[in-house]
Amino acid sequence: MTKAVVIKTKELSITDYINQDAIYKNIQSVLKDRTPQFITSVVSLTNANAALKEADKKSLLGACLTAAALNLPIAQSLGFAFIIPYKDRKSNTTVAQFQMGYKGFIQLAMNSGKFKTMNVSDVKEGEIKGIDRLSGEIGFEWADEGRDKLKTIGYVAYMKLINGFEKSFYMTVEELKEHGVRFSQTMKKGHGLWLDDFDSMAKKTVIKLLLSKYAPMTNEMARAHESDQAIITDEGYKYIDNRKETPEEIANEKEKKRVLEFIEKAKDLKQLANVQTAVQEWQDEEISKAYEDKAGSLEGENE
Repeated sequence: MTKAVVIKTKELSITDYINQDAIYKNIQSVLKDRTPQFITSVVSLTNANAALKEADKKSLLGACLTAAALNLPIAQSLGFAFIIPYKDRKSNTTVAQFQMGYKGFIQLAMNSGKFKTMNVSDVKEGEIKGIDRLSGEIGFEWADEGRDKLKTIGYVAYMKLINGFEKSFYMTVEELKEHGVRFSQTMKKGHGLWLDDFDSMAKKTVIKLLLSKYAPMTNEMARAHESDQAIITDEGYKYIDNRKETPEEIANEKEKKRVLEFIEKAKDLKQLANVQTAVQEWQDEEISKAYEDKAGSLEGENE
């Protein structure tokens, strides 16, 4: 009596894995006539990356299907979405992680039909001409010639909705590096996209935080935010390379820091009063205490 041979999915090539009847039918049920093009893209992506060839096939397919569901190409050179091999030390396996690119966030926003303009840019030394410390809005004067030779000091994302609402979100290079270390284990270890392509990751970060805080969310945009930097499993999203904290929480933290800095730097009661509305809106114990302490200090100086 012969024994059945069980082939582990890790030992299968991506082509053999996808061509399994159950797997192929699942892909076809989701993508329908887009299936052949999707399979070609997945095979090409995997064959071009030795680490992805060794990755768990289920996580690899899950990441690629997530990109396909969002109508984002997975060709890494295009910058819309990335499939990243990640070594999971706990299980001693390589898994595939889905990551949004900044171009992907822009495309999903513009596809919603709610945006008139969406853009992101690096900011060079000398291009910031003024900052409204109360609103946080920044005035820029862009250099025309020799810009590439100037030092990059930050990144800014900008959006304008069809209804006229507009908003920008700026972070310094130092803030972005701190963000990368805080939320990416690979950057802490000295490798990964934050080090290989800081420009793209910085642009993605400011766009993601701007959209999550101020933009109307479609189902596709919400899914992109949630699946970004996740391992796609049968149980849902698993985050092994980063701390799980919503982009809105991160954006709120940055704005809270700005309000506290405004309070700290206020030179008189009149200047401090400019932030009173923001203090009332926040309803935050730390901000309220800082405001009261600063008001008491300034009143004492005037006596």
